Amino acid sequence: REHQRSPASLHHSVFVLFCCAAAPMAARGVANKSELLNILGDVKARVQDKLGVVDFPMPQFILLGKQSVGKSRLIEALAGEQFNFCSGTLGSRRPTVLEFRNVPSGKNSQWAVRNSATNTWVQHSVQQVMKIIGDAHQELGTTVSAEPVYVRVQSPWCVDMQVVDLPGFRDFNHDHTRQHLASDIERMNESFMADPRNVMLCVEQAGDSATMATLSRCRKVDPYFRRTILIRNKLDKFYKDLTCDNVSKWVDGFGDLPSDLVRFALTLPWWPEDSECPGEFAQLRDEKSKEDIREMEARQLSAKYMEMVGFANFAIFLEKKIEHLFGEAVGPVLTSLKALTVSTEKKAADLQVEFSETDHCKMISTMRECGILFAHALTPVMEGSLCLKAKCMTLEQELKEFHRYHQSLGSSHFSMLPSEDFTSLDEYIEYLGNDIQIGSFDVEVNGGAMYRRMIAEVEIFLRFSDISENMSKRDVIQARG
Repeated sequence: REHQRSPASLHHSVFVLFCCAAAPMAARGVANKSELLNILGDVKARVQDKLGVVDFPMPQFILLGKQSVGKSRLIEALAGEQFNFCSGTLGSRRPTVLEFRNVPSGKNSQWAVRNSATNTWVQHSVQQVMKIIGDAHQELGTTVSAEPVYVRVQSPWCVDMQVVDLPGFRDFNHDHTRQHLASDIERMNESFMADPRNVMLCVEQAGDSATMATLSRCRKVDPYFRRTILIRNKLDKFYKDLTCDNVSKWVDGFGDLPSDLVRFALTLPWWPEDSECPGEFAQLRDEKSKEDIREMEARQLSAKYMEMVGFANFAIFLEKKIEHLFGEAVGPVLTSLKALTVSTEKKAADLQVEFSETDHCKMISTMRECGILFAHALTPVMEGSLCLKAKCMTLEQELKEFHRYHQSLGSSHFSMLPSEDFTSLDEYIEYLGNDIQIGSFDVEVNGGAMYRRMIAEVEIFLRFSDISENMSKRDVIQARG
């Protein structure tokens, strides 16, 4: 039913949905963040994707990073379970929009992929989802596409949020095809980064802040880091290097990180590549988060920096950030929806009028009316208009102009006079006016009246071609009656 709605009713339903949701959620303090995210997702699906409104002011998170820095493991941590969208040896080549919905009462996770044709969510097993998403990347071959694929996860272990996972930046490659692919991915990612609505989640390995390539890319489009969040992964590798004296400086990046940059340092679950996950992924995630907190507390990290450590603090920050972004976006979104509603209702009204006016019965009636009016208009056209001065002539003027024209052309394929009895044009004109007395002979007329007078003159001219040599002018006059 939603797919068959008119654009006007669609805009109206989205507008009502957003208005009704905004005020109650503000009053409740957004007790149910999944409800908020569902509203955001519905607005995007109904307006952005279905109607193609590219400048709709809806904020979103985009995940950036080089290959092998832990982007995939961070997504698994947000989902609360292990999975892998296998994209072949070339990796991902298009954005993947992941919607995570925390359902505390649920016992198992539920996975769904949005059907692009019907714009509806279709549930699948996690294995089927991985195959569908993997195939969506594989079908691109060595090309990229900005057209995303959508995945929704509902489980008691995931974080309430929505994120766009972009293909990882590639290092330089001597293979021409792979290098061309890397350049295309970089251009596509930069187009997402340049959008001021997108909040960039920049994933880097914990280490020397001066060598963070993805953060440098973010700095180019967001020099004041107003919409950049740095996630430094693999914190546990530096436990042994950190002491009470240098831990605060390390969190600050030893002066290489701007003071106004929001940053987090965390450790995600990991295990040897040749072995299976040693336990429940969500439990391992929480244990690693607690371990990060313990290690930093043991090194007497100050309280203001402790909020920047561990996955749990990162997840809390993201949920609050979503509320903040929603609050900032609700005004522009409502304004856009109002404008869309007004313009679409006007278009719908215009289409209704057009539909009514193109009714076949009305069209036949209109055509008949036009035909009658045209037929009635012929009478005054054929009578000419005496009030007009342009192109008006007497018959004498018309015949002399006709003769001058053909004399200038040197025409010799017809007789200029109807009979040898006429020695000149003036004599023929005198004959037409005095003897034949053609109607409106000496009246300056135009249009239809001039045409009817010409037909009478042509009739007189042609009668001479049918008479015998001994026929006189008098005979012609008598024949005419």
